[in-house]
Amino acid sequence: METETVVLGGGCFWCTEAVFLMLKGVQSVEPGYAGSSTGSPQAAPTYEEVNMGNTPYIEVIKIEYDPDQIAFEELLRVFFATHDPTTPNRQGNDIGSQYQSAIFYTTPRQQEKSEHYIKVLNEHASPNPDASVGARIITKVLPLGTPPAGGFYLAEDYHKNYYEKNKSAGYCQLVIAPKVEKVEQKFKNLLK
Repeated sequence: METETVVLGGGCFWCTEAVFLMLKGVQSVEPGYAGSSTGSPQAAPTYEEVNMGNTPYIEVIKIEYDPDQIAFEELLRVFFATHDPTTPNRQGNDIGSQYQSAIFYTTPRQQEKSEHYIKVLNEHASPNPDASVGARIITKVLPLGTPPAGGFYLAEDYHKNYYEKNKSAGYCQLVIAPKVEKVEQKFKNLLK
């Protein structure tokens, strides 16, 4: 089985991890931090540092998937349907540069597909009912790069499977559960 990897930033990584773990063909989902090649290089950022919004890093998930079971375009459909890609530095009540919408590609094909998908969405109606009508997508499409400025840094262990371990917590019930339910309803054909 040949797998591919992509890193997505769509707000809080607790939310995105819960959503993508549900999908067939997804082999693993790891919460972490990724950044562009701009800003001060910093090795192994911590949750506290990233949460302050003073680093070049954002909360992301690294997805390893089998393209024979789930197409990259299907991952993009779920990604754009489960967060608001039209607001800078914000997802709902989560505010700050660490909540940017971004796709960190690992192959030229992922870059091409991502840029094309965004172009098509921008030519049509807003992809997210929570977004402003006609709002343009501002999702960044960037190469994953390598550390110290770019690349992926694994988050602390307590973030892994956060929703599954904390379903009764207020944030999980109010923010994550509705996203999970939306995926269960809208993307039944993509579920494990």
